[in-house]
This record gives sequence, C-alpha cells and structure tokens, in this order.
Amino acid sequence: MSEFSIQTVDARDPSSDDAVETLAALREKLSPRGDLVSPRGRELTQKVFGKPLTPVEVVETICRDVQSEGTSALLRYTKSLDGAELSADELRVPEEELKAAHAKADGNLIETIRRIRDNIVEFQSAILHRDVTITPRRGVSLTQRYVPIPRVGICVPGGAAAYPSTVMMTAIPAQVAGVDEIAVVAPPTPFGSYNTDMLATCHELGIKEVYRCGGAQAVAAMAYGCDAMPAVDKIVGPGNLFVALAKKLVFGTVDIDSFAGPSEVIVIADESADAAFVASDLIAQAEHSPGSAILITWDESLIAKVESELAEQLQALERGDLARDALADFGALILARDADQACELTDSFAPEHLQIETRNPESLIEKIRHSGAAFLGHHTPVALGDYAAGPSHVLPTGGTCRWAAGLSANSFLRSGSVTQFTESALAEIGPDVITVAEKEGLTAHARSISIRQR
Repeated sequence: MSEFSIQTVDARDPSSDDAVETLAALREKLSPRGDLVSPRGRELTQKVFGKPLTPVEVVETICRDVQSEGTSALLRYTKSLDGAELSADELRVPEEELKAAHAKADGNLIETIRRIRDNIVEFQSAILHRDVTITPRRGVSLTQRYVPIPRVGICVPGGAAAYPSTVMMTAIPAQVAGVDEIAVVAPPTPFGSYNTDMLATCHELGIKEVYRCGGAQAVAAMAYGCDAMPAVDKIVGPGNLFVALAKKLVFGTVDIDSFAGPSEVIVIADESADAAFVASDLIAQAEHSPGSAILITWDESLIAKVESELAEQLQALERGDLARDALADFGALILARDADQACELTDSFAPEHLQIETRNPESLIEKIRHSGAAFLGHHTPVALGDYAAGPSHVLPTGGTCRWAAGLSANSFLRSGSVTQFTESALAEIGPDVITVAEKEGLTAHARSISIRQR
C-alpha cells in the first residue's frame, strides 16, 4: 500500500498567492482540454485508426463517420472500441429484457428507487417554470410560454461501475418537464447496458428506449440520427473525455447540458467540524479518480486532524488506492486567515460541489456566489445530492458554474414568447415602431405597422 500524501498551503499571508496558484493549478490539471491520453488510449487509437491521434481528432473522426455512414459506423466503432460485435437489431435492448431485469433486481433497490423518484419529482416540480402572462395595458397580452423539448438522449457511463443514479438524476427531471421521448445509451459492458440494476431502473422509470452503445459514437448517433436510433434534440449525462468532447462537437446540431470534467469539491470547515466527517467528504469526491478534493479552514489544528483521518480512512476503503492517488494529485488542505478569505478563495475556484461544515453555514453561503451545488451543515454530505435529496447531481465543473447551472427540469423546457395586440393597442405603440424601423432603414418593417393604421 502506497504512502499517503496531500499538499498543504498556508494562505494567511496576504502577500502570498500560493493558495490562489494552487487552486488554479489544480483546475488546470483537471481541465478537459483534450490533449492528454493514457498509454492504453494511445495504443487503442493506433490500433483502431492506424495512426496516433489526439482525443479531439479521434472524436472528430468518429462523429464525421457516424454522421455520413450512420448505423454501420456506429456498429463498427462499437466493435473496435468496446469489443462488442452487435447487429443493428441488437443495438436496442428489447422491452422483454428490461422487464426481466426489473423482475430479477433486488427488491430493496426497486423500493429505494421509488422513494428517491418521489424526492426528485417533488423538488423538480416545485421549481418548474410556469407560463407567465401580463397585460401591461388595455388590449395587450404578453406571455412567456414554456414547452418541453420533444426528445432527449441520456448518456449513462458503464466502464468501472454501474450508475442507476445517473438514470434517475437525468431522466426524472426530463419526465417532470414533460419530455415525450427519452433514449438512454450505455456502453455494451457488464456495468453498462448489460447491467441488471441499470436496466431495472430504466424499466421502473418507464424508459423504453435503451441502446447498447457508448462513447463518442453514441453521442454522434443521438445527435445526427441513424436507422437504428432516431436523432434527439438534447443530450445530457456524464461520460469520459471522449464523450465530453463529442458533446461539445455536436452542440449546435443539438443542445447539451454542459461540457463537464472530473468531479470536484471544496469543504469549508471551522473548529466545530468533525475531522472524521471532513475526511470522509474529501475521500468521497477523490474516489471518482480523478476527482478534486480541497479543504479550506482557518482552524490550524483541523488541518492535522483531517490529514490523520484521511490516512486512517483510506486504509479501510475498497477504492482507497484510487482515492489516495487522486488526493495526492488533485487534493489540498488550505489554511486561510479567516472565514472571509475562505469564501474569497472558494469563489475564485467556483467548485462543482461546496460543502460548508461550520457553526453557522447560512452566513457563509451568502458570501459565495459561485458553486454548482452547496451543502450546508455537519449532516449534509454531498452524497445526499449525488443520490437522493432531489436536485440533480449533473453539475457544471471546472469553474463553469460562474455562468452555467446544474441540470434541472427547467433544462428540458424551451421558452418562447406569445404576443397579442388589439387594433387600438397597435395604434398606440405603432408610431414608436415606425420611428425606430425608419432610423434603421427597414422601411418594410415600418410599413407592416402603418398599413394597419389606415
């Protein structure tokens, strides 16, 4: 077992930029720029494409082929990249197989899914946009209308683990929004589209379209459509670097939720925090491997306590080695001057997850503008949001929550305005339209008003 280490940073000196630089360096290391690939990835790329390609070039090639060749390219890449030789008829999981998986699944899991579904539905229904109509003056009706996106595609990972939680956190908000058609894609692996728990979850939620394909080829098939899979209007859900790059590439042909990178958390804690709790929360993100896990505190004694707890807890965890490596590469224990500086540092990083384990967390969240999802108090671990609380766990990463929002039922609505004027109301506002239109030289616009005012 490798020795545990995590970098510590003393940020109390106002003339030192160590903490800011540390956070920036961590973000850069986790940035999904698409120019790095593992040795295994390089070997597979050479084998499949006959030459070394960057991940961006790989994705461009796959998406171009699937767009032009359709199902045949999808099946070819499913075989060469995932090692699964399927026919066009075998891509879609039969409904009977979904039913069989549901019948075979652990009864406790099914009951759990039902309870979690109720939690998600309750929250997502409460925040769902509703049509708004105003009548600012006689004869004028102005409406902002919301309609659900017709067809949505969901990416569910299936490489190292099965993720029924991803199905719930993406499909249920879409269902609350009123999406008519939901298609799930998952790689043809024991953790993906051959996984009983994942298939049972789909059946429990009423999802009838599940396809055995993953990676960039599945994203391309959903975006462009093919004989085996009708195109969707929006693609959501997590995935590896190739999935993220493919989603970025097809954006514009379809909508996407985000261009997401590895998971991340910042924990802000004071002297009231339990070091064992804090350590467990850092490890929970680190076990995504890669995953960034950072503690910011102004209690110097807590640093040593948490470091000790990390070393102890890692020894008892099944994925301890993975989490240990991630903490060494992407973790940090930062000592701040006070709560205000802790909030400033957090805002500069704009983390996907923010956990505030202090005596009065409500006062600190008011000072922080940028976090994908915040969890307040000693008894609100991020895992609650990952699995059961109600908000979706699909969140912006890499500092993008400065401008991006997490997935919600509203992500599946398209808004549009509806305007209605009576003849008298048009006569009142018409001269203003004519004045501006004529200034812009758009005389046909002006005439479309004046012709109605004879």
